[in-house]
Amino acid sequence: MKQVVQNYKSGELAVLDVPVPGCKPGGVLVRSAYSLISTGTELMKVSEAGMSMLGKARSRPDQVAKVMQSVATNGVPATYRKVMGKLDSYTPLGYSLCGVVEQVGTGIDDVKAGDLVACAGNEHALHAELNWVPKNLYTPVPDGLAPRHAAFGTVGSIALQGVRQGEPQLGEVALVIGLGLIGQLVVQLLAASGVRVIGADPDPVRCELAERLGAAACGDPSSAAVETAVAELTGGHGVDQVYLAAGGGSNQPVELAARLCRDRGRVVDIGKCRLDLPWNAYYEKELDVRFSRSYGPGRYDPEYELEGRDYPIGYVRWTERRNLACFLDLVARGSVDVDPLVSHIADFDDAVETYRRLKDGDLKAVAVLFRYPEHAAEAEPVAVAVPAVKRHGGGVSTPGRAARTPVRLAFVGAGNYATSMLLPHLAQRDGVELSTVVTTTALSAANAQRKFGFAGATTDLDAVLGDKSIDAVFVVTRHSSHAELTRKALLAGKSVFVEKPLALTEDELAGVLAAVEESGNDRLQVGFNRRFAPLLQEARKRFGTRTGPASLRYLVNAGRLAHGSWYLQQGAEGSRFAGEGGHFIDTASWLLDADPVSVYAVATSGNEDLQAVLRYPDGSTATISYVTTGAPGFPKETLDLVADGKVLRLDDFVRASVYARKRWVSSRLPKARDKGQSAELAAFIKAVRTGGPMPVPLESLVATTAATLAVQAGLSGGAPVTLARAL
Repeated sequence: MKQVVQNYKSGELAVLDVPVPGCKPGGVLVRSAYSLISTGTELMKVSEAGMSMLGKARSRPDQVAKVMQSVATNGVPATYRKVMGKLDSYTPLGYSLCGVVEQVGTGIDDVKAGDLVACAGNEHALHAELNWVPKNLYTPVPDGLAPRHAAFGTVGSIALQGVRQGEPQLGEVALVIGLGLIGQLVVQLLAASGVRVIGADPDPVRCELAERLGAAACGDPSSAAVETAVAELTGGHGVDQVYLAAGGGSNQPVELAARLCRDRGRVVDIGKCRLDLPWNAYYEKELDVRFSRSYGPGRYDPEYELEGRDYPIGYVRWTERRNLACFLDLVARGSVDVDPLVSHIADFDDAVETYRRLKDGDLKAVAVLFRYPEHAAEAEPVAVAVPAVKRHGGGVSTPGRAARTPVRLAFVGAGNYATSMLLPHLAQRDGVELSTVVTTTALSAANAQRKFGFAGATTDLDAVLGDKSIDAVFVVTRHSSHAELTRKALLAGKSVFVEKPLALTEDELAGVLAAVEESGNDRLQVGFNRRFAPLLQEARKRFGTRTGPASLRYLVNAGRLAHGSWYLQQGAEGSRFAGEGGHFIDTASWLLDADPVSVYAVATSGNEDLQAVLRYPDGSTATISYVTTGAPGFPKETLDLVADGKVLRLDDFVRASVYARKRWVSSRLPKARDKGQSAELAAFIKAVRTGGPMPVPLESLVATTAATLAVQAGLSGGAPVTLARAL
């Protein structure tokens, strides 16, 4: 079998052929599927190996002390031979993996051959094709949890044990210093515990990632941003606890902890940073300094780790193994999201080159996984279901209305998009009556009523849904509530206009369609407005019909979000692309006059910039580049459609052109960009008024939503995702 090793004397890294370990009693033989590179601990070891002998001595004073003791006891020659022999040997790397049980040793009855397990230990969960793992250092992987995510188990246990040492309580405020792999996990674990989290790291990319994963605010520790955030969230008292998840030789983290911690706060050391405690600062606040020892109780105890002797749960609630199982459960239930942390997945055969790129800085990464050949060969194709639309009697149509009878509308939500992009087009429209606005806070409802002339304002959704005089309901709330509110409105018999996205999960989408089937009400429109933009409509007309496959490229220069934006709350509100990506998929499908059949998605580190390639039944493809790191002065949306010797180009809804036998170029619009909201609303109101078909077929809305979900599935799986249509 193959294993990654390093010679600590020379610094050489290699993938060696070594004997397969035996399956001893009290453990299992595990074939690796994915193993995780600890970009902190392992790279520190790799870097130390490349130092001179003097550099090695300076970096490990503890080992120098042992050498000096050996000299005093055994003399210089014997000590020299012993040290050189140890240095000039291959040592293993790795300590966190997921794999399949290949063989079960005697005394093991909790797993069997073929089971998926997560494994821990720097002697047992190595970067190797096969590992023997004792009982207390593995745990079964929960059903449905992907192996690449389960490979985070050990590192997650380190973060979890650190959080346990801090004893967080609901409502507290914590500061996490260092937003590498451990720090990012600590942020999520604290947020899941009801703690408001502030992050400190000099890397702005890591700061933004932590905010997307649940931090309230993040910033450079040398700037005033972190201190300002602490003052605002704590009323000037200081944070309740600080987690040191940083490395390096600077004493800045320890000093920052003392400055920003409250009186009698807690400071927990998880990483390996310099700990020259400023005595006065720690004494005056009587700070409680705590250490977190690796994965939890049992670590470094040979009777626990090697002999399988567990600690009674009544005395030690959270052991190494219980922490490992707990972390996997949190990931499986969605309380912790490790997928955005995966910067790179490398084939195991490329291990040496991967370490070199990490060490040299060519590969910027939070977390890197090795994928093993057997797993890559056996990987199952990923699919996202496109559920069938089932209607009673072929669907219902609302009866036509008298020309002078207004269409009565209710709005659920009155946030920025509703008040800036929808209501201004409806407030003065003939034949429309703004009946009621529903919000969760009384004041926002009152503001919308005053500004746009709603007849009534309330916080009682059920009363509005039960009002038979209301014809249509607009759902313009945060993303996480769209599917449920849409479902309720459909069951109440209302026509529904819901802003994108329609759903954030396959289950939510299925729930909406179940409401359609149960009620027979299919009167639904999703706010995919770009297909209604006059400029794009004219360009499509000028482009004409096509006979051959097309290639479409859509660049979306989305830009960065402001700190504190609810769009960053991925755990609750989904990713940015999940919220906005449907716009661009719908536009592409409309231009290609078909629904996609598969999606392939890739992303940069932290999923900041992503590329989604959609394939269509006739062989056409659409590539959507959704980027957040571009220049703010560059146009937000540019689109090119190429087919049959023709090219259609759209420049940010300001200018369009078609290159064909005759070239057509639009004149520059005299007013602001028109992205189709007004025309879309007019089409929806007409459908409600006349009882005619909705502006976009429900089947198309479902296909676009499923394709948007498939992008996230593709990023998680690293493989094309088939859009499986139900019959």
